[in-house]
Amino acid sequence: MNATELKNAPAAAPTGASDMAHIVLTFDDNRLAGALYGQFDENLARLEQKLGVDIRSRGNQLTIKGDAVAAEQARRALDSLYAILQKGAEIDQSDVDGAVRMAVAADDQLTLPTLERKGKVSAAQISTRKKTIYARSLNQDAYMRALERSELVFGIGPAGTGKTYLAVAHAAMLLERGMVERIILSRPAVEAGERLGFLPGDMKDKVDPYLRPLYDALYDMMPADKVERAIGAGVIEIAPLAFMRGRTLAHAAVILDEAQNTTPMQMKMFLTRLGENSRMIVTGDPSQIDLPQNTRSGLVEALRVLDGVPGIVTVRFNEGDVVRHSLVAEIVKAYDRDGKVARGLGVQD
Repeated sequence: MNATELKNAPAAAPTGASDMAHIVLTFDDNRLAGALYGQFDENLARLEQKLGVDIRSRGNQLTIKGDAVAAEQARRALDSLYAILQKGAEIDQSDVDGAVRMAVAADDQLTLPTLERKGKVSAAQISTRKKTIYARSLNQDAYMRALERSELVFGIGPAGTGKTYLAVAHAAMLLERGMVERIILSRPAVEAGERLGFLPGDMKDKVDPYLRPLYDALYDMMPADKVERAIGAGVIEIAPLAFMRGRTLAHAAVILDEAQNTTPMQMKMFLTRLGENSRMIVTGDPSQIDLPQNTRSGLVEALRVLDGVPGIVTVRFNEGDVVRHSLVAEIVKAYDRDGKVARGLGVQD
């Protein structure tokens, strides 16, 4: 064990009831320990709040007391956060939340390709020169692993779950590693009833607002000057879906975002663009369809038609995977409950 590894002291005998635990952790790097605790121990306080345990710090040593299951989850979360810090990255409270999600789900997480159960959290990651991203939920972990091994992946779920961001990050990683020659990012130009003709400017000016989330994710993964050069050279192409017709997209990472707003014909057209040595990622939220009334969603139809087709992986996110502000998850839940009532399904407490 080197000087920067996390040391887990053996758990002491249970303190009282058999379902209680007392775990002591000792960190060899005081600087990283301070970053782990957070300013005024805010990260530890968040772990206490999320898991209902008591965590006390004394120098580079932590003591975790509480329910045995929750205490072990806290240990797993701290272990994974410390590992992130050891790699030179920083952590914030959203990383703490993600580590808790992964720790709670650790017993159900599967290791690929052996599919053996894990006793320790080992979140999937996407690394580019500018940034390393770690899975913050079990579904994000499954999604990131699917992106690694599958040529066509559907990421389905509500806003804030990271499905588009992770897709763009994965594409940027493939480009950096030379596994693809270009990135193609696309969206259908349909948003909440708006039409391109009502927007000012030339075609680029008209479509850029629809594609802005894709630009934002790119700039987060790659230096701005490299993004601009790559766009200028055609290595990164950002275009509305209509521009895909008649093309074969070979040696490329191809992403279709907001796919719920495609028609069945558009979706079939897009999927059949897949060329040699390419990866295709389709993301969308079937609960946010902005197509004209009585128009079928190409995403919904594709999920039905392609169900069970070998080589195609669908990962479904839910409100538990929302990694934005905590209120976003509550908003998603509220709309989901309202939708169930509207469909006559009722709501269970």
